[in-house]
Amino acid sequence: MNDGINRRDLLKRTAYAGAAVTALPGLAAFLAACANGASTSGSANGNRSGIKIAVVTHGQASDPFWSVVKNGVAQGAKDMGVQYTYDAPTKFDMVAMSQLIDTQVARKPDGLIVSIPDANALQKSITSAVSAGIPVVSINSGADVFDKFGILTHVGQTEEIAGRAGGTALGKAGVMKGLCVNQEQGNTALEQRFQGFKAGLQATSGGSATELVVDLNNPTDTQQKITTAVQRDNYDGVLALGPTGAVPAIQALQSINKLGTVKLGSFDLSAELLTDIAGGKALFAIDQQQYLQGYLPIVFLTLFKLYLLAPGGGQPVLTGPSLVTKDTAARVISLSKQGIR
Repeated sequence: MNDGINRRDLLKRTAYAGAAVTALPGLAAFLAACANGASTSGSANGNRSGIKIAVVTHGQASDPFWSVVKNGVAQGAKDMGVQYTYDAPTKFDMVAMSQLIDTQVARKPDGLIVSIPDANALQKSITSAVSAGIPVVSINSGADVFDKFGILTHVGQTEEIAGRAGGTALGKAGVMKGLCVNQEQGNTALEQRFQGFKAGLQATSGGSATELVVDLNNPTDTQQKITTAVQRDNYDGVLALGPTGAVPAIQALQSINKLGTVKLGSFDLSAELLTDIAGGKALFAIDQQQYLQGYLPIVFLTLFKLYLLAPGGGQPVLTGPSLVTKDTAARVISLSKQGIR
């Protein structure tokens, strides 16, 4: 999973503008491509209309979370005056996603934005982009591997820390036995959330947590699985790893008259989930402000293309976590309707 590429080491060992490059093969081409892009800016506005940025994520269109990311991408491209493409597989499929990345790399965009839910599966495609001289920014998932792949920076939240926040919040609400609903099996970021949830719950209340895998494309089956699990094992708390798990969980708890008795929290936001939080059906949602995960990388790659400006300093640019509760949900609902939260 390492491939020997470490961005912090590269920055230390590599000098720009003709100095010797002692890093891995592909870095020289990467720096040359960036230098060429910077040198053609020509003015304060730069040659932005010709800049093309490709976005490839693992998020399906049926997931409201990713529609907000895409809105951020579109607004960022509009504000920067650049072109973009946005691609994602129709289901959680790493082979299909790697093929989408390869297709975009072959088109030689000026920048590439990717999520990294499975580093092993996507490593070859992403490092091929870096070796081809294409600046890459990772978003959402991949905070633990981006620097190893030669990626400029990562924009997102640290998933285990966010999971701990959820475990702490439910632990403070008295939860001792938690059920964690995972709507996307195989997504490393969601597994990190679950591990953080277990640790936060154990540290706060001494409680324990179990994972339940569901299919985000089948909410009816998800509701039934949650209903069965709660009735069988007497869970007193549920943490959904996304809105596509949270909404069926609320429906499941309502169907067995456990809503309110079983404490419920979720990751990420949707209009329906925010309404449920405002109405007291759920305690909180862990917001990672995913609009920024679409918007900021467009800005970063545009400025990097024009002026070789890059944030992060080898560290991820964090967009969360932040808890939306009943006290704040109403203020966020209008932004959700605009596709921003």
